[in-house]
Amino acid sequence: MFRLKSVLASSRITFWPLQVCGWVGYFTLNFLSAIGYGKSWDYVFVSLACASIGFLITCVLRLGYRALWHLPMRRMSWRAACMLVVAAIVFATCYATITFRYCDDCRPDSVLGYIGYFGSMLYVLLSWSGLYFGIKFNRQLQQQKLAALQALAMAHEAQLKMLRYQLNPHFLFNTLNAISTLILDAKQDTANRMVSSLSAFLRYSLDSDPVQRVSLAQEIEALNLYLGIEQLRFGERLQVIMDIAPEARNALVPSLILQPLIENAVKYAIAKREQGGSVELLARRDGDDLDLRLRDDGPGSDDFPDKQLPCRGVGLANTRERLRVLYGERQSFSIANRQPHGVEVHLRLPFEAAPAGN
Repeated sequence: MFRLKSVLASSRITFWPLQVCGWVGYFTLNFLSAIGYGKSWDYVFVSLACASIGFLITCVLRLGYRALWHLPMRRMSWRAACMLVVAAIVFATCYATITFRYCDDCRPDSVLGYIGYFGSMLYVLLSWSGLYFGIKFNRQLQQQKLAALQALAMAHEAQLKMLRYQLNPHFLFNTLNAISTLILDAKQDTANRMVSSLSAFLRYSLDSDPVQRVSLAQEIEALNLYLGIEQLRFGERLQVIMDIAPEARNALVPSLILQPLIENAVKYAIAKREQGGSVELLARRDGDDLDLRLRDDGPGSDDFPDKQLPCRGVGLANTRERLRVLYGERQSFSIANRQPHGVEVHLRLPFEAAPAGN
């Protein structure tokens, strides 16, 4: 919005330098042309007076054009044309009066001469009007493009926030239910740790900006808050393996982009199996890309053998959509069965190192 206001302000400022330069140029051309035709140097006063009158007439003409700007194109065009003709008649009359007072032999011998004066002034004002409307329409087009880009950016930001804040209610329900069970079993210490972990995770989730990106190291810290809660729920049934290359830890990623993927793995690969299972996160830099792989050793999906799994569920669909909005075609997101069992989620993002100090 600030950029749009600055563009609107600059449109008002730009007119006067162009107006002054244009009529100074007209004065110079008119005077040098008169000198070339043998006029004396005191013709400078005639040229100066005519340029000043033209300056004033076009200032008034500008006010008239601005008053017509809100009208439909057809009505604005013919009313502007009428204004232009009237202004040309006034300008030609003033020009002829000043010129005739300077020299009587400048007076034309026929009506065609007066028409020539009118035609010359009409041409000057028509050129000025064409330049005025051309700049005006171009500036309006640029403002509309800028407003459209800002609206699109705001829509993308709102979309990202909507996707980001759709925290899975099952996670909250299961966590609160687990806390309730721990309290009933008189395990207050474990319940307190779970409440503290849940509070820290929710605080991070709500405070982080979904439009901004964080380093992978920060993302893993937030992920550990979530995993701490899940490990209190599942105990030894949940095994977590982190294999993060040192150069990948400084890569920028969208905040909490991995949490829905981990949550999905816990839901389908751990929670439904008595023996539990493991979740493995691998991160590597591959040229200009950051390569992220999340694997589990669960049963996988028998419905999609040897094929990519579609993004079913809100969490996975939101993750894919967030990546599409943020990176466009520069990212890839796929889910596939592993052999002999399990599922792998594969993300490739443009590699960008976090600034020093983050």
